[in-house]
Amino acid sequence: MTALDSVAHVVGALRPIGLDELVDRAELLTRLDRKYMLPLTDLPLVVGGLVGGLVGGGLSRSGAVEAEAGGAQVLEVDGERRFAYRSVYFDTPEMDGYLGAARGRRRRFKLRVRTYLASGRHFLEVKTRGPRGTTVKQRVPYDGEPGRLTPEARAYADDVLGEAGIDARGLRLVPALTTRYLRTTLFLPDSGSRVTVDTGLTWALPDGTALRTPGRTIVETKSGRAGSGADRLLWSLGHRPCPVSKYGTGLAALRPDLPANRWLPVLRRHFPTAPAPNGSSA
Repeated sequence: MTALDSVAHVVGALRPIGLDELVDRAELLTRLDRKYMLPLTDLPLVVGGLVGGLVGGGLSRSGAVEAEAGGAQVLEVDGERRFAYRSVYFDTPEMDGYLGAARGRRRRFKLRVRTYLASGRHFLEVKTRGPRGTTVKQRVPYDGEPGRLTPEARAYADDVLGEAGIDARGLRLVPALTTRYLRTTLFLPDSGSRVTVDTGLTWALPDGTALRTPGRTIVETKSGRAGSGADRLLWSLGHRPCPVSKYGTGLAALRPDLPANRWLPVLRRHFPTAPAPNGSSA
């Protein structure tokens, strides 16, 4: 049985939660995000621990830590529990959005059109930084082509960015990167938090240059407070949060001409097939 088969077996035993209920109970548009990139072979132990020992072997390698995630549920829509996502990220030709993250600027942004491939629904999403390192995401349904911004979408993005102190009205925004992956979302009712598990990760530039990491997964905890039970479980298994960003790290892996100091440890550990970045100071 492969790692993905083991995870599917565990997830298949969970109680489902519908999208409307999940949004109502744990939308968390303002939240603390922690991301972990780990070998796919470690994923069954992580997911098994999160669901309270539905798989054998305990909750951690040491057996010393218990997650607070008793009663974990899995997002289910139309009978499916794993969903294909595509995100088209937009940036300026000068890569202002990317460089804002690479240089750790307080006022930085991400702008993307996310598509839920099973339903074909699109959303325009704008991410900015809130107080104390929180991520603020605002989104609206989008009915244009995913690879270009409609005038209405651009006006919405300008308004949201303006409220965050970022004047983008004079900036040209173009597609910069497309990501694809499969996502499973767990809801942890004891803490009202979510955990997403992304596999089948693919990144592609507008010219078609692509990169895949089939042996890696990104686990992300999303909570309204620090140090959720999911985080403590991951820490007990030897995993620490890392500055992996699907946009920033993926673009750095595909474009070695860009400054990438922020993501060098992640690139060296998890993107061995990527071209070596220039390593210039960010």
